[in-house]
This record gives sequence, C-alpha cells and structure tokens, in this order.
Amino acid sequence: TSTWTKPAGITRIRVYVTGAGAGGGGGNPNWNNGGGGGAGGTAIEMIDVSSVTTVTVTVGTGGAAGTASNEGNDGSASSFGSYCSANGGQRGARSWHSTSGERGRGGTATGGDLNLTGGDGNSGGGGDVSDESASGAGGGASYWGGGGQNGASANSVNAANYAGKPGRAYGSGGGGGDDDNGNSYSGGAGANGIVVVEEYA
Repeated sequence: TSTWTKPAGITRIRVYVTGAGAGGGGGNPNWNNGGGGGAGGTAIEMIDVSSVTTVTVTVGTGGAAGTASNEGNDGSASSFGSYCSANGGQRGARSWHSTSGERGRGGTATGGDLNLTGGDGNSGGGGDVSDESASGAGGGASYWGGGGQNGASANSVNAANYAGKPGRAYGSGGGGGDDDNGNSYSGGAGANGIVVVEEYA
C-alpha cells in the first residue's frame, strides 16, 4: 500500500487497477493434476483530479501455491482509493477428484469506465494410469498477459518440471502441480497485481 501524490499541473489521470493472481492447486495421487489459479480482474478509469491531492493505492499480493494435494490460495484485491477496485483471482483446485471446475475463477472489477474479469484457470485432471498426461491446467491470463504453465506430464525427464509454474504477467494465475507415481507436487504462485497511473496536464 502506498500513496499517489498529484504532480503540479496534472488535471486528469487514467488508472489501470489489476488484482493479484491466485495460486495453482497441488497434484494428487495418482497422476492427478491440480487446477490453475484464476487471474485478477482489471478496472480502467479516467479521473478528473483537479481538486485531488493524494489517493491511497493498494496493490494485491499473489496467492501462494497449493502444496501437494491442497488447493492454492486466492489473490488479493487492488484499488485506487475509492474510485475503482479489482478483486484477485480464485484459488486453483487440488485435483480432479474434488472441486476442479468449481475453482480458479477470474476476479471481477468495479468502479471503472471499463471493468474486465480476469481469465479463469484451467481445470485439473488426470487419471489412474501412469502414462496419462496432465490436463493442461495453466493459470488464468490477466489484462497484462498469460498465467503459469501446469506441471509436466508424467514421465518427464526432470522432476522439477512436475511443479506448476508461477504466473508470468501481472495479476495472472499460477499453474496446477502434477503427480507422478504417487509423488505429488505443488502448484505455481499467482503473480502480484499492479496499479498504473497515467498523468495528463
């Protein structure tokens, strides 16, 4: 949290407010991929600041990754004073066996001239056979770009690849983690949100 202070001569601003991405869910035995985390929403607004001096700015923190067999964590909201705000994404599910498809929703936004919902994280999946691939449970994309990749398919040559990857762009969701032969891996963390202020004289 910080404060925006209006520079001399500025009369209007345009703000882009994006909530944080959520963490991806962890993998679950056997060969079940966790779901991707949702991306934060984005509010875009033109504001007359002729009579404004300062505005409180809050930037959302990305949701932590879900550990093995656990859901990820929600991303937190971003805001520009009371003008507009954007919710963080919803956590990725732990695996196909529970709430996958009911988690990972993108965050909403309010107060902007344009309010954009963040992208949903993809559902987890998998099966009980060793050669089944992960379902492609990448994290949701935000206004600024794409989310993290899901953990690698079974039989990867590098065990580190089984973990979900963190969100790549501001406000994007983390990918879901995989499971390989009973070894479950965590999802990827969601990316922090962002608040951009363009200033016009």
